[in-house]
Parts: sequence; C-alpha cells; structure tokens
Amino acid sequence: MSTAGRAFLFPGQGSQAVGMGRSCAQEFPEARAVFAEADQALGFALSRLCWEGPEAELQLTANTQPAILTASVALHRVLERSGLRPDAVAGHSLGEYSALVAAGALELADAVVVVRRRGELMQAAVPAGVGAMAAFLAVDEALVREIAAAAAGDEVCAVANLNAPGQTVIAGHRAAVERAVEEAKRRGARKVMLLPVSAPFHSPLMAPARRAMEPLLAALPLRDPVVPVVCNVDALALERAADIRDALLRQIDQPVRWVESIERMSRELGIGAFVEVGPGRVLAGLVKRIVPQATVTSVGDPDSLRDLLAA
Repeated sequence: MSTAGRAFLFPGQGSQAVGMGRSCAQEFPEARAVFAEADQALGFALSRLCWEGPEAELQLTANTQPAILTASVALHRVLERSGLRPDAVAGHSLGEYSALVAAGALELADAVVVVRRRGELMQAAVPAGVGAMAAFLAVDEALVREIAAAAAGDEVCAVANLNAPGQTVIAGHRAAVERAVEEAKRRGARKVMLLPVSAPFHSPLMAPARRAMEPLLAALPLRDPVVPVVCNVDALALERAADIRDALLRQIDQPVRWVESIERMSRELGIGAFVEVGPGRVLAGLVKRIVPQATVTSVGDPDSLRDLLAA
C-alpha cells in the first residue's frame, strides 16, 4: 500500500501548559466556539483555566484531561473548517477521546464531561503517594519487562506505556517502581527517572477506576467513526462504536501500545504524514523515532496552523 495518507494524532496528559489554546481562540471563531461549548458542558470556565491558570489547578488530573481535550479539539475544528481532514486518527491515552471527537464518533460536550470524571476516578483509584511511574530511556523493552517483574515482589510493577523504541514507562506501587529504577541503574542504565505524575496510570492499580467507568462508558453516546481510530489497548484500527467502547474501558488499566499503533498506521493504513494536533510536541518526537521516513508536523498555535494549511 502506498504511504500517501494523513493521520491526526492527539496528545495526552503531560502536554498541558497555561495559555494553551488562547491565541487560537482569539484568532479563529471555530476554536473560540469549542472553548465556549466546553465551558457550558462542564459548568465552569475551563477556558479561563487553560488560558490563565493557575498552573497548580490546571495540573490536577480532573482538570488536565478536559483541558487538553478542549485545546486539541479547538485546533482540529480550525483544520476541519479549512478542509483538511485525516484518513485515520489516534490519541495517546486521554488523547484517544480527542481522536474520537475528530472522527465524528463522540460529541465534544459528552467527551469533556466523561474525561473529567475519568480523571477524578483515576486519581481516586490509588491514595496519594502510594503509586508511581518511571521512564526508561535507551533501555531495551525486554529488559524493562524483566526488571519490572523482578521488582514487583508482591506489589504491582508493570509496563504502562510503550512510547517509542527505547522509551518505555512502568507504573505500580511506589516502592516497587523505585526498586525497578535502582535495579536498572545498577545494571548500567543512565536514563531512568521517576515521573512527576499523580497516579500509576495504565497499570493494574487502575482497576477501581475501570470498574467505576464501566457504567459511564456504557451510557456514553458513541457513533461509528468516519475514519478508522487506532486504539491504544490493541493497536487496532476500529470502525465500530461497540469496539471503541470496549477499547476505552480496557485502556484504563492496560498499557498504551503507541509503537504498534503508529507502525500499524504506517504499514497497514498507508499513512505517510502524521500531524500532532494539540498542545506540545511530544507525539511528533515519538513518531519520528518509530517511523523515521514519515512526514511529521505539530500544530499547536495559529502560526503552525497557517503553515500546515499553506502546505
């Protein structure tokens, strides 16, 4: 299959920054309307939190998740109204909900409400200080799995994100994760670090959040997407609402298989151009490592929007 297609990718938690989306909302009525719709659906000024902070409040998981989603969808809405549409979409963790909005499978108002609740439930699943996550850079995935399994003992320590070749994240009980970090350093790993996150996302410790989300996702109005959505949990291209609902549920306590997702888009869906739509440039960097031959662009402000549309 020729690699002529274009995919839109949507970032997850960690890409937030105070001020995100403000310049786009000031310049593009479509973006401004998205923030207004999110404010109305949530019943508070999410737009003000995105644009003005305070940062500590924006960093709270229950706020971060709808904030990143709204900022991402605002950018996508401008691209869509300009006639630029993807052949497939994907999102990293939380970003999967942004991807579903972009694919016409989920309404923005429903999305911001459910991801705010998702953030609350994921934060509440593990008491503060009990869980942790750590990133292993330039360490073979098989070795990371071996170290995590050995460090677990009678606790949880498991792979949570397969982000790029040589970039794997683990999550679990803090003591077990810290043991894994120390063991990796003992074996000579130089780039292993605890992450500044509030919970052990995408690990078995998120099981309470998954159980609590099940009735919410069962009631979530989903439609079949207009383009394939490559899901995190299986790295499969989904085209039916029922399959998407199931994938969103399982995604909560299972790893994000980002490498496989991008490889599938490139190899099987004929995607040769990837556009990161949302705050930050994290996904663009990952994609360049997964499929170096692909064209990769980040769109996060009016200038980058205009550059992409001009191209």
